[in-house]
Amino acid sequence: MQEALPREMYVDEAAWRVERDAVLYGEWFCVGRQEPLGLGDPSRVVALDVAGESVLVTSDEQGALHAAYNVCRHRGSQILPASSPDGPASACQASALRCPYHSWTYGLDGRLLRAPHADLDDTSAFSLAPVGVETWGGFVFVHLSPERARPLAESVARADATLANYGLADLVVGASFRYDVAANYKVLLENYNECYHCGPVHPELCRLVPSFAGGGDDLDWEAGIPHREGAWTFTTTGATSRAPLPGLDDDERVRHKGDLVYPNLMVSASADHVAAFVLLPHAPDRTTVECSLLFAKAAAEAADFDPGDAGELWDLVNQQDWAVCESVQRGMTSRSYRHGWFAPMEDDSLDIRRWLLPRLGRDPDGAT
Repeated sequence: MQEALPREMYVDEAAWRVERDAVLYGEWFCVGRQEPLGLGDPSRVVALDVAGESVLVTSDEQGALHAAYNVCRHRGSQILPASSPDGPASACQASALRCPYHSWTYGLDGRLLRAPHADLDDTSAFSLAPVGVETWGGFVFVHLSPERARPLAESVARADATLANYGLADLVVGASFRYDVAANYKVLLENYNECYHCGPVHPELCRLVPSFAGGGDDLDWEAGIPHREGAWTFTTTGATSRAPLPGLDDDERVRHKGDLVYPNLMVSASADHVAAFVLLPHAPDRTTVECSLLFAKAAAEAADFDPGDAGELWDLVNQQDWAVCESVQRGMTSRSYRHGWFAPMEDDSLDIRRWLLPRLGRDPDGAT
């Protein structure tokens, strides 16, 4: 048995702020799918909440992406109304960004264009504070500390290899769900990373994927997880009228794969669709989850397209997961709780410790 992360890293406000500043603001953070945000469309502006910081992501007249803090360089007013921390992103079309306080005006690339009644010799010194922005697989990522950002390719390397055949960038959102979960985002990540809980928590899912019922001790995620006889995808029946995604190999056409991009993107890939989960942390005990079911564009545009067979199963499994995660969060607040333990079959869950602690300057192999 291995010790899990200590209690304070899930329930303590001060520990949350340290982790937020060092990790959520110091790593590539997924803010959602590019297509529904409209980013890439000319002259598009989206205001997003990133763990309490308001960020503007724009696509300029040529569709190139830019990002900056939503803070005017003159007196600090927000340039656009910030989106609600637990609500959807706010978006509009615009040819420039004008601060409502004194009309300082910026280009969609963040350059200061106009400062009324101000004598500025060097307007370049007053550009909006930059935020890094990149895309991968149709997802948009931002980095709030771009001066120390490593290439996004390093963060997504494993998922890029595991999910290479699914054509993520070409998929479109066919159904979406939004959940407000009263739990720390790490509880959700750890839950996703193990199937020890699948038997007790997900009986319907285990009937579809019988090997999940055994606790996941010998699951081969590299090759993918087989379904029961006659089933080949994550739907209520295990089948669907939709064709498998183009480009899949023989195993992927009948098996399930998944991967996680730290700190906040979980991806579960079935033969005909992909479920993507973007975790938006707000506080030690509050996380919004945006779940998007992604389909081939041709399938989503078909007259008879109905994602309900996949949506019904995912919504059931999701709600089961969030309920048990909220139970964990409540239990962690007890004065009796110090830290949890990882059983041998939960070894993958240790990834959060191995990934997180070095970013906080701590030994990932030391005891709590």
